[in-house]
Amino acid sequence: MNNSDLVSRLAAHRTLGAAPRHELEWMVAHGQYLFIPAGAPIVATGQPMDRLHVILSGGYSIRVNRGLGPRKVMEWREGDVTGLLPYSRMTSAPGDVIAEEPTEVLDLHRDHLPALIRECQEITAILVHVMLDRARHFTSTGLQAEKMVSLGNLAAGLAHELNNPASAVVRSAKGLAECLVEAEKASLELGAARLPAAQLAAIDELRHLCVDAVARSARPALEQADREEAIAAWLDEHGVALAAAQALADSAVTLAALDRAAALLDPPLLDLGLRWVAANCTAQMLVADIEVAATRIHGLVAAVKGFTHMDQADVPKVIDIKQGLADTVTVLRAKARSKGASVNLAVEPDLPDVEGFGGELNQVWLNLIDNALDAVGEGGRIEVAAGRVDSSLVVRVIDNGPGIPPEILDRIFDPFFTTKPVGHGTGLGLDIAQRLVGRHEGGIDVESRPGRTEFRVTLPSVGPAEGERREAALARETPTTRRDAHAETGHPDR
Repeated sequence: MNNSDLVSRLAAHRTLGAAPRHELEWMVAHGQYLFIPAGAPIVATGQPMDRLHVILSGGYSIRVNRGLGPRKVMEWREGDVTGLLPYSRMTSAPGDVIAEEPTEVLDLHRDHLPALIRECQEITAILVHVMLDRARHFTSTGLQAEKMVSLGNLAAGLAHELNNPASAVVRSAKGLAECLVEAEKASLELGAARLPAAQLAAIDELRHLCVDAVARSARPALEQADREEAIAAWLDEHGVALAAAQALADSAVTLAALDRAAALLDPPLLDLGLRWVAANCTAQMLVADIEVAATRIHGLVAAVKGFTHMDQADVPKVIDIKQGLADTVTVLRAKARSKGASVNLAVEPDLPDVEGFGGELNQVWLNLIDNALDAVGEGGRIEVAAGRVDSSLVVRVIDNGPGIPPEILDRIFDPFFTTKPVGHGTGLGLDIAQRLVGRHEGGIDVESRPGRTEFRVTLPSVGPAEGERREAALARETPTTRRDAHAETGHPDR
């Protein structure tokens, strides 16, 4: 195809057609026409991006693996411009680009971009807007993908965390139903016996000791075993069924109280009374177990609600950093437990106020702590601390993992950069954390050496009057304008 025909096709191009003809002629003179068959690769993930493509016909798409498998995140058709654009800092392809159909392009090598900026100012302005639009798209899809990966990990961890207390509730509820049947039966028999007040008082003393039961976990294992053996021996000596031994041993019933009851009751009545006491004792313990498990479930649900801010409007407000950190540690506890790792939270009293979006900052804490859990080995330690430094609030996440190699330390915040195996990381966690912290007018730094890596997030604190002013200003922004305001730092064109 000759240059005259190419210039005519550029003049009719949807994106570049409004540019002056002499600028279009310059592009044709310095570029080359390419025909790309359907299915042909344009560039693979991680390969250098060194060409600008003006699509004349056909089109191609990019598929990015953000931890959920390769997914199409963007496509370009006739009338679009893509590839390496003026002022873009993109150095490598974030995904695999392939031709969806037979495609014609005008190809311009990166070596010509400085001259393009100098000689073709209107085309350059058009391409900068194209770059910003692309950055917005990648930013929104990248954040969504990272949230989906986080949600998947969170759901898996919560399913494990909720399973134990939920199973305890079901198990205890079944046991309670059986126990109530036995208690009702024993109550009817005890009532039919028409015991005098002194004998009823002795039995009631045992019941009160059961109500004030001491949980087995509160006693050392050896002491509990000795107690079970002693009570079983006492029951056997007094001709009482051994079925009550476990319940009585788990309670605060004493051998002295049993002796007082035995002095007033003959063996059949003693057996009946202890059956009734044991049934009530077991019921009380099962109710306590259900309460503990239900409280655990309620706490986990509350932590998830607090972490996601799912019941709050997307408006800026004063953020409870302490609660946000606690909720994040809670939702990651299952992952920490699976690795035998410890996550310790230390928060100074009277933290300064921070204004912004709690859900976004919780995403930052999640990304940092989750990365730390990935970094440490079995039995690793992670310290999360928050405190005041001058007029700022500083959150530190410190792990005792192997550290970040010096040769990659300056790349860890790059979008799509990851050292994790394929399918185990998006390469967006730290990039998104940096963006969200920047949106809150803060900064994030890292120091690393073998055995100690520290990520430090610094956020500006605000007084009441300043907080009201900032909250009102942020509330006037729509989610779209907030994204646009940060589009120039959107990946891949940071």
